Amino acid sequence: MSQESETTMIPDGYRQRVVDAVVERGLLAAGFVVLEGPRACGKTWTGLRFARSAVRLDTDLDARTIAAVEPAILLRGPTPRLLDEWQVMPSLWNHVRHACDAAPERGLFILAGSAQPADDITRHTGAGRVRRVRMRPMSLFESSDSSGEVSLSSLLDGKTCSAAPSSLGLSDVVDVMCRGGWPGQLDLPLAEIQQNLRNYLSEVARTDIAQLDGGAVHNPIGVDRLLRSLARNTATEARNSTLAADVEPEPLHRHTVRAYLGALRRLFVAEEQPAWSVRLRSKAPLRTSPKWHLTDPSLAAAALGADPARLIADTSTLGLLFESLVVRDLRILAQPLGGSVFHLRDATGLEADAIVEMPDGTWLGIEVKLGGGEAVDAAANSLLRLRDKVDARRVDQIAGLVVVTATGYGYTRPDGVRVAPVTALGP
Repeated sequence: MSQESETTMIPDGYRQRVVDAVVERGLLAAGFVVLEGPRACGKTWTGLRFARSAVRLDTDLDARTIAAVEPAILLRGPTPRLLDEWQVMPSLWNHVRHACDAAPERGLFILAGSAQPADDITRHTGAGRVRRVRMRPMSLFESSDSSGEVSLSSLLDGKTCSAAPSSLGLSDVVDVMCRGGWPGQLDLPLAEIQQNLRNYLSEVARTDIAQLDGGAVHNPIGVDRLLRSLARNTATEARNSTLAADVEPEPLHRHTVRAYLGALRRLFVAEEQPAWSVRLRSKAPLRTSPKWHLTDPSLAAAALGADPARLIADTSTLGLLFESLVVRDLRILAQPLGGSVFHLRDATGLEADAIVEMPDGTWLGIEVKLGGGEAVDAAANSLLRLRDKVDARRVDQIAGLVVVTATGYGYTRPDGVRVAPVTALGP
């Protein structure tokens, strides 16, 4: 039923994750840590990285039987104890909470889950006892596709940017984007990975949503069509009504879209990038709608049936998926620093594809461009205009302006804007 050891259970071939530091801090500070993220992003392996015993609720039928009749048995074992896919038996939450209340130690349990149970299960429990840690698929740095020469920490410290060109060209970056950051698939041929991802999305539409709350009522065909709509609208501020109208071949009702989006968020498949709340010196109103992303741009490519050759021929779609790739990596790299990733756009079209903001208010303004040359010049000028329009109090908190590209050198321009290829970004 369970695996037990007096040492941690690091799996063979484990690749170090940026989030490891966050998990380690959480185990030192709280009674239990909850790892949340989409299926196959590496939660189990990361949990085993820190656990001394483990039980799998998704595959161990005996464990589920015991969880229903005498759950305290499942909590026995060397700690930290991993309860993997705990949301299969959500009643375990209260038993873990009570066990942490009764013990003076911290870091007793790791709960890994690929879906959020209904709010009422955890709404009034866990305060002061739990540390929630969001996991995503691997960044390029974690999958060894980025040199890490340009650290996000150094950019936030205002340091200059310097990186040699990567051996990866644009076509290689597109290949990596279509492959995604799924740790269990890095060694597979791209065609097989994309087929696996199409199957992944099919399972989300057919099975995963139905398992939420013991069987959510939904139409798998409608969910599948909405996923394609989300893929077409990746990295845009598409409203629910826009997504509903964009569903092919027949629109969905906006209330249905809202329900399906809520389920996709709870499965960590869809994720919003909130608008940045800031005052501008101009009177142009700020847009407040979030941007939509699938948890990994490879899912968007799979939903669209787009291989690298097709994306390279469609630079508009490629640009949006590349922006989503950069946002994914920025979220991963900012997490150990406590940072959050927003976007900004005003009514005149002035924008920043990403704003990385730290808890103390320090922020980076970021534009994402596939190419260099004139595209970088235009992005840098847009960021400089943004800096000039931001309220004076926030200008004092700026850490810098950055253009993230697909390829090329990392360097600092004479105007102070830094240019960093995504293949050089690291923590």
